[in-house]
Amino acid sequence: MDSKAMPVPASTVPFFTQAESFERSWPRLSAYLDEICESGTYSNGPKTAELEAALRAYTGARHAIAVGNGTDALVLLLRAAGIGPGDEVIVPAFSFFASASSVALAGAVPVFADVDQLTYNLDPAALEALVTPRTKAIMPVHLFCQPADMTAVLAVAERHGLLVLEDSAEGIGMRLDGRHTGLLGAGGVLSFFPTKTLGALGDAGMVLTDDDALAGTVQRLRDHGRPALPPPSAGSARKPPAGRAEYARQGELAGTNSKMDELQAAALLTKLTTLDDDIRRRAVLADAYTRRLRGIPGVRRLPTVVERGEPVDPVFYVYLIETDRRDALVSHLAAAGIGTETYYPLPLHLQPCFAHLGHQEGDFPRAEAASHRTVALPLHPELTLTQLGRVCDAVRSFFTGSTS
Repeated sequence: MDSKAMPVPASTVPFFTQAESFERSWPRLSAYLDEICESGTYSNGPKTAELEAALRAYTGARHAIAVGNGTDALVLLLRAAGIGPGDEVIVPAFSFFASASSVALAGAVPVFADVDQLTYNLDPAALEALVTPRTKAIMPVHLFCQPADMTAVLAVAERHGLLVLEDSAEGIGMRLDGRHTGLLGAGGVLSFFPTKTLGALGDAGMVLTDDDALAGTVQRLRDHGRPALPPPSAGSARKPPAGRAEYARQGELAGTNSKMDELQAAALLTKLTTLDDDIRRRAVLADAYTRRLRGIPGVRRLPTVVERGEPVDPVFYVYLIETDRRDALVSHLAAAGIGTETYYPLPLHLQPCFAHLGHQEGDFPRAEAASHRTVALPLHPELTLTQLGRVCDAVRSFFTGSTS
C-alpha cells in the first residue's frame, strides 16, 4: 500500500527509535566496518572478542561469551549447566516467551510460579511449594527496571541444592549490592535486541558467568561443539592454528551455530560508549513520567523500585503502567500517534504450546492480572520531554477528558 494513503499524525511519538543516535555514532561504526572488511572475518572475530572484553570489564564477569541472540544465550546456558530431559526449571509465569521456551528447547520442563505484584518479578514465596525431586534450577527474570529478589531466591536454592540461572536479558546495568545481574547465581544472559538498553542493529546476545567450566561449555556449544578458539591477536582474525585437527572435528558436544556477527559486535561497541549516559537519560524520563502521571484516576500502578536489604541500581528498560482499561487506552494513544507495547498479553502458563502442562486461568492470578492490565509507554534516550508531555497529556485526557 502507498504510504501516502496512510497519513501519520504530526505529533507521532514512536515507542522506540534510534535514528538520531545511529547518525551520531556512524563515524565510529563506519571505521569499525572498514576494519571488519579488511580482516575478512565476519563472525566471531576480533570485534566480537573486543566486545566480550568490554562486557567483562563493564559487568565484572570473569567470562562474557557472545552468541547470536538472547534466546540462544538462555538455551546454551541451560544446556551448559546440565539441564536436560527429566529436569524441571522454575520460571515466572509473567515474562517473555523465551524464559519458558528455552527450558523446553533444552529438553526440560518449565514449572511456572506467580510473580510479585509490584515488581512483576518471580515471587520467592511461591518457590518452596514448587520444588520436587526433579527440580534442577530456578530461573528468575530481571524485568522492566529492577532485579528480582535474589537474596530470597538464592536462599531457597541453597536450601534445596538448586542452580540459579538468571534471565537477565533486560538487565544490562542493573546491579544488586554492586554485583551485576547475571552474576548473582551460576550464570545469566544479556539480550541485545535493538530495543534493549544496549541494543544491536539486529539480534545478538551474551552469556555471563564466573564459572570456568560453564563458560568453556557455552563456548563450545555456540560453535558446533568444537573447542573454543583462542582470542585473536591485534589486527588478526580469531582462527584455529594451522594443523589443529581437533578443531575440525565435530560431535564432541551436540552444539549449534550461534556465533555473533562482527557487524553486531561493532554496533554494540559503538553504543557501549554512551550506555551509562543512556541509562541516566532513561532515569530522568522515568522520573518525569512518574511526576506527570501520578494521581490520574484509572492508572492503577506506576513503576515501583522496591527497597531491598542491599543497594539496588535500577535501569528503566521500559516504563510500565497498569490500568483496567489497557486495550482501550492503547487504542486511544495509537489514534494520537503514540506507540505503546504490551508486555505480555498472554501469560506463559496459558500459551498453547504449554497446554499439556494442564494449567488454566486462575492458577497464577498476579501474572494474569499483569497480562491484562500492563502497557509500556515510549521510553528511550531520544525521547524528548516535549514528546513525553504529549504522552502524559494523552493518558490524562483518556481517563479524565482533560489534559490538565
